[in-house]
Amino acid sequence: MDSREPQDPAAHNPGSQNPAANSEPGVEWSAGHAGSAGSPGGDVRSSDPGGDVPTRAVRHAPVSPATAQVFGRPTGVAGSFAPGGGTSERPAPMLAAPDPVLAEAFGRPEGSDEALQRDPLAAYGADEQPEPPADPWRDPDSPAALAGPAVSEPAAPPPSAPGPKLGIREVLLGRRIAWHALATLAVIALLIGVVGGLMGRFTAEVAAPLNSDTVKLSTDGGGSGATQGSPVERVANAVEKSVVSVDVRLANGSATGSGFVINRDGYILTNNHVVSLAASDRTAKLEVVFSDRNRVPARIAGRDPRTDIAVLKVDNVDNLTVAQLGNSTDLRIGQDVVAFGSPLGLDRTVTSGIVSALHRAVPLRPDAESDTDAVIDAIQTDAAINPGNSGGPLVDSDAKVVGINTAGLVPGGGSIGLGFAIPIDEAVPIAQALIRDGKVNHPQIGINASDVRNDRVLGAQVRNVVAGGPAADAGLRENDVIVDFNGRTIESADELTVAVRTAKIGEPVKFTYWRDGRTFEGTMTPASD
Repeated sequence: MDSREPQDPAAHNPGSQNPAANSEPGVEWSAGHAGSAGSPGGDVRSSDPGGDVPTRAVRHAPVSPATAQVFGRPTGVAGSFAPGGGTSERPAPMLAAPDPVLAEAFGRPEGSDEALQRDPLAAYGADEQPEPPADPWRDPDSPAALAGPAVSEPAAPPPSAPGPKLGIREVLLGRRIAWHALATLAVIALLIGVVGGLMGRFTAEVAAPLNSDTVKLSTDGGGSGATQGSPVERVANAVEKSVVSVDVRLANGSATGSGFVINRDGYILTNNHVVSLAASDRTAKLEVVFSDRNRVPARIAGRDPRTDIAVLKVDNVDNLTVAQLGNSTDLRIGQDVVAFGSPLGLDRTVTSGIVSALHRAVPLRPDAESDTDAVIDAIQTDAAINPGNSGGPLVDSDAKVVGINTAGLVPGGGSIGLGFAIPIDEAVPIAQALIRDGKVNHPQIGINASDVRNDRVLGAQVRNVVAGGPAADAGLRENDVIVDFNGRTIESADELTVAVRTAKIGEPVKFTYWRDGRTFEGTMTPASD
């Protein structure tokens, strides 16, 4: 149909009763195929047997012979389906022989039937074994059937006649000893038993009795001279009356420590952590107990959490025994010492040992019962120091106080031979300041430091520097590492704290520090805190 002409549905309806009535005048309609093998590219006109319907020629593009041969109808075929028995000029398709490799892989084996599918359970090239006969005992669906009889068990043989009984000679000796030899052995054994019994009876009659009512025990009223004259005993007799127990009691708790008298006016030296509870709670009851069990109320004259030292004051106590203070600077490692105190609440306890080490930097941190925050330059001793020994005196062989028992390393709950005491040379100036002013001023250099230990340097690393402080004036900067201060080697921040605290306010000290792989020396003047 020409796209330029109007379309009429009736033109495509071959069942219309009156085609002429629906046609337009002057328009020829054509129907049929675009072409055939007989008239390619020609004009095709439709004819009406009645001659009443006009026709119109339809022109198409010419069809090439190759296209007509491929897509056109075979010769002699006018409709859509070829009539039966028709022949075609096209050659019959020829199938090439399959590739030998593919034929071997996908072809049927020789002697197989023409079935389209092989049994998937069959083994190719293997001889099939006949199936075993059905066993009705193993097949639950098998019908009932008669079978052979069950296998009979062989009958047990009749019991044999009982043999002769075995005698002692057969059982013990396997019939290898004659009767007369066996009788000889029995006689010898009997003789040995008789002789042994007679000897036992004889020795029992002549042995001395174990018990006696004539023995009297006596005791010697005199003591051993070696025990009475031992160095520890002499020290204990000289110091025990100057040692006191410190008892702190609250409504919901208590604390126990030790101390010793340092002045006839009633001043007693102890640790700050012993009296921290009494200082923080006004309702606490603070008492000291002397060696004669006399209890006396006490007051805190002053305390210093930075050095863990406190001074107590008792009034109206006559005939006080004052401890004799010694010199801790002259202590030597291996020197004998005696520790006094009330460990675990057991007052008037004495332990002895030696000085194990000197100048141990021991940190004491705050906890729920104490506000002590100090690092002590401790005397290390193997004399047993347990909780309750704190504040008691550490005494040398001359009965002079060389330290204040302060801490013990007790990871298992008891002493393991590592006790620490504050040197008396450091405690005396602080005690005098507390008695005089009630407080203590400490030297400081205006830095915070932390430990550093690596392959390049070992010491106290500066974390921050207070502007205008002694360290800032001396040129120290952050990340500098102090390795020596006031003649003391520094290997940790705690050792630097001890070295600074033992310096004097306003007196210049020399120090050595490490920076960027190089070592420098300087001088600074500690200031008061």
